[in-house]
Amino acid sequence: MTLILPEHYQAKLSLRQTQMAVQEIRTTFAKKFSSSLNLQQVTAPLFVQSKTGLNDNLNGVETPISFTAPALPGQKLEIVHSLAKWKRVALKKYSFAVHEGLYTDMKAIRKDEILDNFHSLYVDQWDWERVITRDARNLATLQYTVQQIFQAIQQVADYIRELYPQATPTLPEELYFITTQELLERYPNLTPKQREMEICRQWGAVFVMQIGATLSDGKKHDGRAPDYDDWQLNGDLLFWDELLQAVLEISSMGIRVDASALQKQITVAKVPERLQYPYHQAILHDELPLTIGGGIGQSRLCMLLLGKAHIGEVQASIWSQEMRQQCQTAQISLL
Repeated sequence: MTLILPEHYQAKLSLRQTQMAVQEIRTTFAKKFSSSLNLQQVTAPLFVQSKTGLNDNLNGVETPISFTAPALPGQKLEIVHSLAKWKRVALKKYSFAVHEGLYTDMKAIRKDEILDNFHSLYVDQWDWERVITRDARNLATLQYTVQQIFQAIQQVADYIRELYPQATPTLPEELYFITTQELLERYPNLTPKQREMEICRQWGAVFVMQIGATLSDGKKHDGRAPDYDDWQLNGDLLFWDELLQAVLEISSMGIRVDASALQKQITVAKVPERLQYPYHQAILHDELPLTIGGGIGQSRLCMLLLGKAHIGEVQASIWSQEMRQQCQTAQISLL
């Protein structure tokens, strides 16, 4: 457990005010970002069949919660980690056209999370996906889309500041783009997380690109599953949290793999067995649309826009007794 306890912390909103503000943020942001990206809200599953290969493998080491149901003999079901793959299949099933997309109000359980100020066993995010053309599988498309999301966050921040001026911090006006290799070259003596801290401390809001592949030092900046993002066309949207003096990741997103990128990344990751799944076969045979997509953390966005010290102040989850006692001593009220 790694917990940051800011000195002299005092929540600017009561528990009831916080609940009201959280709902305002969720409702307003969903409208703004879905409008800017031309996304339609759809219903999403809480669990999927293991045999489909549709669950998000995250960094490849997390284990999903699985179960069987008497009504479905012989089938193993998994609580989703995210809907990174499911959304692409849904775009085809619902006949979305180029430049159209969908988003979901996703709920998940990630039992292997290390709990801290930003991480919970319970995950809530907007999972979104949009159809693009092959010509649009490039850096310009990625950066334009990230800017749209960044601007939506700024607009919601301005709105919430009008309602709760005492609680809403000022966000950076501009977003800085940098690749993981450029980060390594700029801070060669730092770890990947330390590099993110330095660049975010300097710029306030940063989109770190090209996550998953091995860098020039023979190491990865961070793990990324080989079968949804194209490692050359993805990234994380990061903000500097002044209160906690830490990096707050709001979104992970990217242009999704086509057949070529999937085959290459599966080979590098040494997981050829995944290619047997229906989802992967559909990509290899060009049966799914080319897309860009990602997830945007709902509770994390609320943390950012309300100046909260712990994600447990904006979502109800389970925490260790030790963490609850530490938070209570530091005047951090967990829901």
